Amino acid sequence: MNTLVRSFLFLRRAVGVLGLALPFVVVIGKELLEGGGLLGSLSGYYYSDLRNVFVGTLCAIGVFLISYRGYGRIDDIAGNVAAVAAIGAALFPTSPTAPTPLERAIGTVHLVFAGIFFLTLAFFCLFLFTKSDDPSPSSRKAARNTVYRVCGAVMLASLALILINALFFDAATVSLHPAVWLESLAVIAFGVSWLVKGEALLADLPHERAGAVQTNPA
Repeated sequence: MNTLVRSFLFLRRAVGVLGLALPFVVVIGKELLEGGGLLGSLSGYYYSDLRNVFVGTLCAIGVFLISYRGYGRIDDIAGNVAAVAAIGAALFPTSPTAPTPLERAIGTVHLVFAGIFFLTLAFFCLFLFTKSDDPSPSSRKAARNTVYRVCGAVMLASLALILINALFFDAATVSLHPAVWLESLAVIAFGVSWLVKGEALLADLPHERAGAVQTNPA
């Protein structure tokens, strides 16, 4: 495996690890340091002792995505859009409890960046990660495509449910903290998809690698 391919795999795995770890680290870390139960959303952990972890992780994901280069212009544009959105969501926090007009405006910007971030990542899963130059993809590639599509669907469904709940059921479900569960699910799906793309999971078997010329490792 050449150096360039190793670099691609490292970036994908790094993004996947950060995404997969984020909800566990901030939720469990906040409980250990502060207690008090779940917050209203994953973004709300900006206002906890885990603020630096939350912001730092999103910024790190953004930097890795800026450094990431895919197999075509669309891949690069999507990576840059997701990177800017991740950093924007980190730098413009969600609205706190009883926000001022300025904090409410900043919170709206956060929601826009967060929405763009997840929509772009779902686009990666559904349309970019599933591509292949091999007319006869391996069994592992077929399995990876299934994972990508499931992860993309989970992200889109999570966003839709968050919106539906906020519009129609927020007061009735506030004690259940649906947003933090759904946001965490979307972030975990994002992390899993990038770990698979980085071949940390479901990598091709040795005989499949030997039998195929992989100009586009996926």
